[in-house]
Amino acid sequence: MPTEPSTQPPVVAVVGPTAAGKSDLAVELALRLGGEVVNGDSMQLYRGMDIGTAKLDVDERRGVPHHLLDILDVGEPATVAEFQGWAREAISDCRRRRVVPVVVGGSALYLRAVLDEFEFPGTDVGVRRRLEAELAEAGPGALHARLSALDPAAASSILPSNGRRVVRALEVIEITGRPYQATLPRREYAFDRVVQVGVDVPRAELDERIATRVQRMWAAGLVEEVRRLERHGLREGPTASRALGYRQVLRLLAGECTEDEARDDTVRGTRRFARRQDSWFRRDDRIRWLPYDAADLTEAALDVVQPMP
Repeated sequence: MPTEPSTQPPVVAVVGPTAAGKSDLAVELALRLGGEVVNGDSMQLYRGMDIGTAKLDVDERRGVPHHLLDILDVGEPATVAEFQGWAREAISDCRRRRVVPVVVGGSALYLRAVLDEFEFPGTDVGVRRRLEAELAEAGPGALHARLSALDPAAASSILPSNGRRVVRALEVIEITGRPYQATLPRREYAFDRVVQVGVDVPRAELDERIATRVQRMWAAGLVEEVRRLERHGLREGPTASRALGYRQVLRLLAGECTEDEARDDTVRGTRRFARRQDSWFRRDDRIRWLPYDAADLTEAALDVVQPMP
């Protein structure tokens, strides 16, 4: 249950699918509320992963301090449990200084783990190694099929290609004897005075925005960014190498596909990811959804935030 005194500033979260315009809204809210932004995107943690993650540059941040950007090298792993600790400390630090933390991102599980009560199940080295060996031998599809039989709800929320998350889900099921979904966060805030604002974009419009964003990323030099990061360990990075766009360009650089195929697959993969994000967030009835094209989105969001006691 929340333990922090109610005299502290609220925690504001800006959520929604990729390409919805969350980052710009978060900066506007931080400027209006005298706040600071806390990154809630699992891939913006990585130094050098700028173009493909749509990370705001320094000018676009408009002087607003941003936490949890560029804190890891691309070869380093990152877990939800680690992120939970980092983000909660950043939020608590802001509130101790009477600064409004504005958490922003589309990594739904990461955000839920930060905002909601969530204790992570333990790990078993032996079970993990056995499952990872199976992953290397049989591939993620076979393990995902097993997960589908054991826990259909968990399988539906994890991409079949995400071997690392499939292994974790199977590990939790084995060591706890419970469905993986049962270990996910309860809808009970870990902080007092939390408000979530969702940016709502119709699917057809979102699909167009995603296609445009990917084209712009390519034009801005995503292939060269990945080529540079590959020299710093991106291909071996267990977390960063799976990022949308980066995974496809790594295949391109390995000669496994053409550039057009890599770009088209990035668009398709990002659209699928956006649908999964939206599905995750829509299940949370605490989120106040606002139309992305509202005449004054910032004012509408402030109307949601400022009535907080």
